[in-house]
Amino acid sequence: MPYFNLLPNADMQAIQALLQEKAHWLAQGKKGVERFRQPYESVQHIRAEQCDFSGDVVKIGGPDQLSGQDREKVYKALRDFMPWRKGPFEVFGVGIDAEWRSERKWKRVLPELPDLQGKIVADIGCNNGYYMFRMAHHEPKLAIGFEPYLQHYFTFKTLNGFAGYKNLCCELLGVEHIGLFKKSFDVVFLMGILYHRSAPVEVLREIRTAMKPGGVLIVESQGIPGKEPWAFFPEQRYAKVPGTYFVPTAACLSNWLSRAGFAAVKIFFSHPMSSKEQRRTEWMVFESYEDFIDKADPSLTVEGYPAPVRIFARAENPL
Repeated sequence: MPYFNLLPNADMQAIQALLQEKAHWLAQGKKGVERFRQPYESVQHIRAEQCDFSGDVVKIGGPDQLSGQDREKVYKALRDFMPWRKGPFEVFGVGIDAEWRSERKWKRVLPELPDLQGKIVADIGCNNGYYMFRMAHHEPKLAIGFEPYLQHYFTFKTLNGFAGYKNLCCELLGVEHIGLFKKSFDVVFLMGILYHRSAPVEVLREIRTAMKPGGVLIVESQGIPGKEPWAFFPEQRYAKVPGTYFVPTAACLSNWLSRAGFAAVKIFFSHPMSSKEQRRTEWMVFESYEDFIDKADPSLTVEGYPAPVRIFARAENPL
């Protein structure tokens, strides 16, 4: 890969073997792959004349740039990538109101955002790349998205195919592969991932090995209210979401980071979730936050557990 020379400490042999294995799997043309590869390939010839990643809406291309036929192809491809979880986007004039109001999360991160100019950045669980496009405005040397899900991977490839930002890339990798990138990243974003891992402290330790000394980690996690350093462990699902393990309080998240070896740990924001931030839209037509919460008592999930808060933390890899 063209960015390998920027990561001299990474295990490039293992990474390359893994990426080749992924490429071979993609090349087999299975139905689950083609569902998302086809819309990507249908618009590969289209390039945006201008982009604007400075505001809440990630804007790629202008509404008057395309012919009628290409405009129809773009609209169809974007609809084929539904449901859209992160956003908002405007792509050649097509407005995409995603399930999450992701610009709100980014605004909470901005006051604690380290200088990204010329830096090597990882976005673990990057989804469709909304936050990577917002990062691009700050001119990193390279931002690598780790995204194991085909839908999100091909959505990002389509969007950045339009945008043409060569310092942004996405690989079909998960957080479990971060340890292959030894001492590689100046900044790591881990947003909306940690509570989906059964061993959160081990994940944080692995991430720390992938960070340069003095590197900064930005964490955003689902959590529960409370001042004690506790984590909640649901029996099966939490707010209807399977694969949810330890859901921490802010104090617990802070302790996880410290126990993983991070320094200068700071919880810089916490807020209760609401349907103003996560909701059903015409680009995400399935169940959303209001369906996950007890309608008679919004302080509880439908399972009777404490309703979620979102917790933001900043930590540093010691020098």
